[in-house]
Amino acid sequence: MSANKLFVITGPSGAGTGDILEKVLAKSGNTVTVMPVTARKMKEGEINGEGLLFYDLDEWNALIESGDLLECTEMMGNDYGTSRALVLKEFEKGNNVLLETEPERALQIRKNMPEAVCILVYPRDSGVLKERYAQKARSRYELPVRMEVAKRQTEIARLFCEREVDSGDADRACSEIISIINGD
Repeated sequence: MSANKLFVITGPSGAGTGDILEKVLAKSGNTVTVMPVTARKMKEGEINGEGLLFYDLDEWNALIESGDLLECTEMMGNDYGTSRALVLKEFEKGNNVLLETEPERALQIRKNMPEAVCILVYPRDSGVLKERYAQKARSRYELPVRMEVAKRQTEIARLFCEREVDSGDADRACSEIISIINGD
């Protein structure tokens, strides 16, 4: 296995990237993920370092100014991102790092760490996404909007991802990604 590499799986919402990430991590010995970082306030019951690393606004701004964030975004008034320092710490341990994020954030990672291997994961049969979206749709108007967003996200990811994996069969997709990590 190629040590000290960052792999990023990305795809449209509903493509199964989260499930595939979990499968790959469970089967791949020295491949880990890193905890996301945020500048939002902790909610009751949350513990810093369990699921998220929390920073106050001054610390967050220092992360941005130092160039530590490989990617960051604002969601619902809160900032989230991925720390370069956490990725490099895993490299020092001899681990590969596997991240899963949407295409816009994966593109930021590509720009900030060009050596990252970006993998577009999506079901090649668009009927799979359509079925998943239809199950979650709250109105008949939502489905075409979601399909258009998925098409746009896939087009964006194709601009910078060097590999594509069909997520129609999650186990096969997991095996393909492990092969990519192993340099096959």
